[in-house]
Amino acid sequence: MKHKATPIEIAGQVIQPGTEHRFELFVGRLVTQVSLTLPVAVVHGVRSGPRIWVSAAVHGDEINGVEIIRQLLGTVDAQSLRGTIVAVPIVNVFGFINESRYLPDRRDLNRSFPGSSKGSLAGRLADLFLREIVDGCTHGIDLHTAADGRINLPQIRANLDDPETMRIAKAFAPRVILHSRLRAGSLRAAAAKRGIPVFVYEAGEAQRYNDVAIRTGTRGLLRVLSELGMRGAAPKTPSSVMISRRSQWLRARRSGLLRLTVKLGGYVTPRQVVGIISDAMGERDVTVRARDAGVVIGLEQNPLVTRGDAIVHVAQPSAEVESEELDGGGQGHEE
Repeated sequence: MKHKATPIEIAGQVIQPGTEHRFELFVGRLVTQVSLTLPVAVVHGVRSGPRIWVSAAVHGDEINGVEIIRQLLGTVDAQSLRGTIVAVPIVNVFGFINESRYLPDRRDLNRSFPGSSKGSLAGRLADLFLREIVDGCTHGIDLHTAADGRINLPQIRANLDDPETMRIAKAFAPRVILHSRLRAGSLRAAAAKRGIPVFVYEAGEAQRYNDVAIRTGTRGLLRVLSELGMRGAAPKTPSSVMISRRSQWLRARRSGLLRLTVKLGGYVTPRQVVGIISDAMGERDVTVRARDAGVVIGLEQNPLVTRGDAIVHVAQPSAEVESEELDGGGQGHEE
């Protein structure tokens, strides 16, 4: 067979071509001495090709990606695959068990890369994941949701100035592709430093399944695999994908009770009212208005807001404007 694959080794596990292999990677122990492990699934095709990792639950309470990976693994077949998929559905196993974004040391794993084998729990986990999973891969996709109390429209955060990253992001084809500079300490930044094209998929909310987010994510992954030549025909690409290089969070002008007047995915115009903040007695209303035209890609879910809270995230459709961070906006808060 032309370009026949050879056995590969990942984390000490030897995987033969044309096979699917599942194993557990030791992470550490709880205070009770119960060991915790990282579940890893490898689908190694019969023909050589790219090696892509797909990860989820870097933030332990973000579970949509876990279901996306489950559906992906139920779809791909090693006998017809070209290249290798390395899937890690639960990276922050500590946070996942405790339904928490963070690790027991209260650190955010996605601010702890590249980590250290002699560092804190977060640093050790980050170092382990990079050494055993990321190194050796040619591409990467990290699956996220909005932070607790928020919800995100299916979107990609990526460095669109990198041609290969742009190529796989466009193949994924979510509703919005947002240019986002690399954030220090993130998995995305650590992988990019290694020369690996990678993007973050953000969709839905923490601790909740979202059917649209899961369906978009699963189909998007299959389209990326097809774009990379790893499998055959891809799911149909949506007719409308917006590329944005600028976004902003609109913030509460006062503390009070928020009533949103826009919906996720809706288009807003300059000066349009996006929310109304009232006191409990209804004696005074304050409006929050859009600054520029754009698409709503993120919303605050909690109606109790404090002055300065980010409540509506709007992305402007522009392929030419340089990325700009407004009120903490362009980078987002979830990744």
